Amino acid sequence: MTADRPLSTPLALGGAAAIGAMTAVQARINGVLSIRIDDAVVTALISFSVGLLCVTVTTLATARGRAGLRRLASGFRARSIPFWMLLGGACGALTVTTQGLVAGLLGVSLFTVGVVAGQTLNGLVLDRIGFGPAGVVAVTPGRVFGGLFALAAVAVSLAGGAVTTAPPLLLLLPFIAGVGIAWQSATNGRLAQRIVSPMAATLVSFAAGTLVLAVSAAVSIAVRGMPQALPAEPWLYVGGALGFVYILLASFLVAHTGVLLLGLGSVLGQLAGSIVIDLIWPAAAGPALWQLVAMIALAAASVVVAMPRRRRA
Repeated sequence: MTADRPLSTPLALGGAAAIGAMTAVQARINGVLSIRIDDAVVTALISFSVGLLCVTVTTLATARGRAGLRRLASGFRARSIPFWMLLGGACGALTVTTQGLVAGLLGVSLFTVGVVAGQTLNGLVLDRIGFGPAGVVAVTPGRVFGGLFALAAVAVSLAGGAVTTAPPLLLLLPFIAGVGIAWQSATNGRLAQRIVSPMAATLVSFAAGTLVLAVSAAVSIAVRGMPQALPAEPWLYVGGALGFVYILLASFLVAHTGVLLLGLGSVLGQLAGSIVIDLIWPAAAGPALWQLVAMIALAAASVVVAMPRRRRA
């Protein structure tokens, strides 16, 4: 299926919610791995390397993926594909690093709501200026109220509790990561549209992110020394594979939903997944049960009011 055959809004939002749920699981996995080896940057490099391996094998194994790579190389040589379209993975690198720093200590829910704020605000801006592959998306009252409901979920998450003792930077980093996620989705979506291959666009994203993280990890090791020994449990290395799946899915869906609606749908999936994870597997600091319930209700409301309505003939 291509972007020329529009998906129904409920189906596209279901895919966006799945992206959010996978992001929540990835955040906890990378958070635990970061604590175990005591190095968030190296954790992010491991996660991205696994994702790069998955997407490389998949792309080279499919005819559409190989064709997309040929169009990418041809377009880059002809300068019809600008260099900035290749940099979406740099924001992904920031996101995965932030997961390692924040999610393991404050919990997935608090990490998620910080991402919500940045993703929502930047999604509104990028849609309004037409940066995403869906073009200019009007700022309707429903979209504005959807963004406000999502930000209200963030306010609820910060209402007291152990989070008040957390360093301010730990609370700011998820917001910055959310801004980057919105830009990454739009950039990867435009590249996928240009080369007619979400798979090849995902490969470019992982390659860029892995390169950035390789340099960052080298600096981290030079300054802080080698990380702790890598744990033996295989599940701690699944985060990169989840990243491969949801970045690929986002590259395809953003042309159908716009940046904001994709973000709000993923917010719903993230918060729902985060609540389940934090209830089953609590972190050192996290919101109370009433906050979890209020956050998911507000996130659901943000998606409902932002959904486009079809006018009757």
